[in-house]
Amino acid sequence: MNVLTRGCNRRVHLMRVVLRFVGDAMILGLVDLFGPQVQPQFPMIRRLDRLEFGLGPPRIEVLRKRLRLMELGDLGHKFGVEGTVWTSSAHIITAVIGSGVLSLAWATAQLGWVAGPVMLFVFSFVTYYTSALLADCYRSGDPDNGKRNYTYMDAVRANLGGFKVKICGAIQYINLFGVAIGYTIASSISMMAIERSNCFHSKGDKSPCRVSSNPYMIAFGVIEIFFSQIPDFDQIWWLSIVAAVMSFTYSTIGLGLGIAKVAETGKFKGSLTGISIGPVTEMEKIWRSFQALGAIAFAYSYSLILIEIQDTIKSPPSENKTMKRATFISVAVTTIFYMLCGCFGYAAFGDSSPGNLLTGFGFYNPFWLLDIANAAIVIHLIGAYQVYCQPLFAFVEKTASTYFPDNTMITKELTIPIPGYKPLKLNMFRLVWRTIFVMITTVISMLMPFFNDVVGILGALGFWPLTVYFPVEMYIAQKRIPKWSSKWMCLQILSMACLVISIAAGVGSVAGVISDLKVYKPFKTSY
Repeated sequence: MNVLTRGCNRRVHLMRVVLRFVGDAMILGLVDLFGPQVQPQFPMIRRLDRLEFGLGPPRIEVLRKRLRLMELGDLGHKFGVEGTVWTSSAHIITAVIGSGVLSLAWATAQLGWVAGPVMLFVFSFVTYYTSALLADCYRSGDPDNGKRNYTYMDAVRANLGGFKVKICGAIQYINLFGVAIGYTIASSISMMAIERSNCFHSKGDKSPCRVSSNPYMIAFGVIEIFFSQIPDFDQIWWLSIVAAVMSFTYSTIGLGLGIAKVAETGKFKGSLTGISIGPVTEMEKIWRSFQALGAIAFAYSYSLILIEIQDTIKSPPSENKTMKRATFISVAVTTIFYMLCGCFGYAAFGDSSPGNLLTGFGFYNPFWLLDIANAAIVIHLIGAYQVYCQPLFAFVEKTASTYFPDNTMITKELTIPIPGYKPLKLNMFRLVWRTIFVMITTVISMLMPFFNDVVGILGALGFWPLTVYFPVEMYIAQKRIPKWSSKWMCLQILSMACLVISIAAGVGSVAGVISDLKVYKPFKTSY
């Protein structure tokens, strides 16, 4: 009888929700017919209008979606959400293993057989621990039943608010801009590696086979200008899948070639303390060691995506418990893979480990396998460039529409029919601004084509604030941990220690840029 009663109550509640939703849909219909003048009669619409964050007149479709989430709450969110520990682990691993893995052999060479693996483990532990703290911040108030936060910024806004939200946003967008530069440099290096590999194969390994990076950066920029005209992030899902497959392809090939080279020579190169004094000065070794920390930090900088992945998890059990297990699995798998790539790369090349692992095999056979790996890098970076830049594109375009809501260049969409395909939607502001953005990142890449230095700067810039500071501060606010308590002190010590590491990595990377600029001629880079 109790079961029947509960079932009846659920149906009655659902009926009430549906009726209320229908009523609100009628209100939205009035807005469709009579425009904004009816809004003062309905407080809910006024509240939703304030939530638009400067998009001008509220779009009815957005209002409908938000109204549905407000009325149906968890029920509305859970339709089609079937994420598990294993799917979440796969998402994280796919997102993490990327171009950062290519510099780990170089980073290990700077630190040596002792400090290199130890620092990889330290960064993995810190990343796992702070990711577990971040998982508890997916819901505000109560980790099991509180209000959901759908993005990293939503979590910062709900738990910290105020000026810290703006700081977080600024760091994110600066980091995204830097990633675009780093990916442009990395793609040109891989394209040059393909040409040099083929040159060595046809002319012999004694041939200089010098190649300029500028044409390849320009080619990459032209491709990105084309893909950047895709209006919305949700329209490039297929590009993300292709990029993920490519990242696994070149990472696995790089690891396999490292193992094969060690097996071929029959010995492990390298030393306990890393690159020796002589080829580099004592001060250069210090800077390089700091820069190596930035490279490792860059490989582990993925906290921005964790909230979005957690939003795909079904419950029960609660999302934070599932996410913690998924984070542990994914960090463990990633760390093992990183250890193998970094250590076998160092064992294969020793102190001469290249900044990009795959470029170290330039005159080794099978050359076609190297070509496949480097082509996979280029394809991956084409997609990754868009994945990282689309949020920045959306932010600038949203801001422009806020300040210039009546400017048709910003708001008007031109529909261009394409026979046999969907019509192409073209916006003049999007066309001009995104093209200029890609051109700027390409020119900066040509001015400073220093892959390891840029990777170190990006790692230093993003690791402490986004991976450590904000998760720690949100967790303290969420759990209301008293100031100066033992737990509060431990969390602050962790945060300060990571800040010191990030500052050291940043200083080392900037020193590397300054050192490279002393011998570099702008727009005349060749390998």
